[in-house]
Amino acid sequence: MTAPNAKAPSAPKPRKPDWLRVRLPTGEAHERFTGLKDTIQKVDLHTVCEEARCPNIFECWSQGTATIMILGETCTRGCRFCSVATGNPGGFVDPREPENVGRTLAQLELAYVVMTMVDRDDLLDGGAAHVAQTIRRIKHYSPELLVEVLLGDFQGVRRDVETVVREGAPDVFAHNVEVVPRLQRTVRDARCSWERSVEVLRWAKAAGSKLTKSSIMVGLGETEDEVLDAMERLRDADVDVVTLGQYLQPTKKHAEVQRFVEPAEFERYREAGEAMGFRFVASGPLVRSSYRAAEVFLQGVITGRSEAPHADRYGKKKHLSIVE
Repeated sequence: MTAPNAKAPSAPKPRKPDWLRVRLPTGEAHERFTGLKDTIQKVDLHTVCEEARCPNIFECWSQGTATIMILGETCTRGCRFCSVATGNPGGFVDPREPENVGRTLAQLELAYVVMTMVDRDDLLDGGAAHVAQTIRRIKHYSPELLVEVLLGDFQGVRRDVETVVREGAPDVFAHNVEVVPRLQRTVRDARCSWERSVEVLRWAKAAGSKLTKSSIMVGLGETEDEVLDAMERLRDADVDVVTLGQYLQPTKKHAEVQRFVEPAEFERYREAGEAMGFRFVASGPLVRSSYRAAEVFLQGVITGRSEAPHADRYGKKKHLSIVE
């Protein structure tokens, strides 16, 4: 007989399935991994691969892909899915960063770059002018380099979104809704808003961005219908590319994984997204907001090439993702 005040046993945590197990690189792949790691450390760039404990770090770095943040490594928000440090940078911005990033990327012979930032609510413009200036310096040193930006919501200030698009002129504008609307309050920081995120994507397109992109994590308690509804809302906002991937708990302090989504369900999301009219859908357990297949596809769209994204999956040059 159970004691009156005894706690009910908690549900067992789901075990990580085989399809989420990542193999460490060996041979030449390991050499590329360590080589890129050494290069990044030498130029003192911040990588979100390490900060956010991305499961793809070994695969991506061994393929010449890395993820780097600008505007520091301290975020003013504290979402329950993200392990990037939270705090108050006190308005500090390194004025040398745009020039340093532009010069550094020019040395790496890249074809496509994805650049992100931590949220900077301590800045009057959320860092928009700094982002635009960084894009301009990248383009100055590497005119052929394609630039995708993956940014925050700038506290819902439309003119800051327009600053990035009109003054920086990125090739792709990305902003992540992260989760389905119902989980907004329990997973994202209280200062975030699902509706505002969709508006940011609308504003970017209205300001002149030819391609917009967003991402959804699954495995946090959402239903399949809720995921499909979120995808439809993004498509209604004229978002061109969507990525869907499995949420993985970075530390015990973060939101717990509720379930591991089967590959077959990810395949249904891909098929549904294509039927909705997205120009590209990347959907799989280890897909993240920056995903090489999507980047290669976007590179083909921007340059006018029509080859399928899997024909030359990684491109002839390396892809550096500077992502959130």
